[in-house]
Amino acid sequence: MAYSRRQKIAIVDYGMGNLFSVKLACERVGLEAFIVNKGSDFLKASALILPGVGAFGEAMDTLNKLNLIEPIRNFIDSGKPFLGICLGMQLLMSESEEFGLHKGLDIIKGRVIRFPLQDFEGGSKVPQVGWNKIFKPDYKPKDEWENSLLKGIKEREDYIYFVHSFYTIPASKEIILSLTSYAGVNYCSSLQIRNIFACQFHPERSGPTGLQIYENLAILLKTHQRVE
Repeated sequence: MAYSRRQKIAIVDYGMGNLFSVKLACERVGLEAFIVNKGSDFLKASALILPGVGAFGEAMDTLNKLNLIEPIRNFIDSGKPFLGICLGMQLLMSESEEFGLHKGLDIIKGRVIRFPLQDFEGGSKVPQVGWNKIFKPDYKPKDEWENSLLKGIKEREDYIYFVHSFYTIPASKEIILSLTSYAGVNYCSSLQIRNIFACQFHPERSGPTGLQIYENLAILLKTHQRVE
């Protein structure tokens, strides 16, 4: 299903992300996506995507050098939809323990920590590289999943692609949308708060299941110009 080409998606380029895969996924659901590395370019976007693969500290240094930190915060404050992917999700947190202690964007209170080096019961290797499932926390309402960008994805059934050694711990468990189990840890694999949706997995690398998230974003942009 294609949507109006007027719905433009800005994908933040700070040298650490699967930019063209994300752009292609957007275009496959009829969205016009463009790659940007200037905050002024955010102004013409209906939604902003912050992808990312790599080290937390290096990413924050680069965002700072490119003067992108305040534009990202301002875009989120505008109420327009924001999607953080993998490292882009982690950067929203207050701090990360990756290769020392590094301050994050602090848009969401929380921290980023490493998986245990070895899960002796299951033999899980770190980093997690490959396919895994997501599931709803027991304390969350049943309809919350269907009112998010996860709509249409089957919990504990559909597989999604992950590549990471660190995971987020939001200060408030109420914003956790899905969990994933790995290395003996049930961790936050996606979250939602106001106009922010963020996921640890890579929708752009997850086949039809991941494409559903971009489809849901397109529907959101078509029906709601502003997320309160």
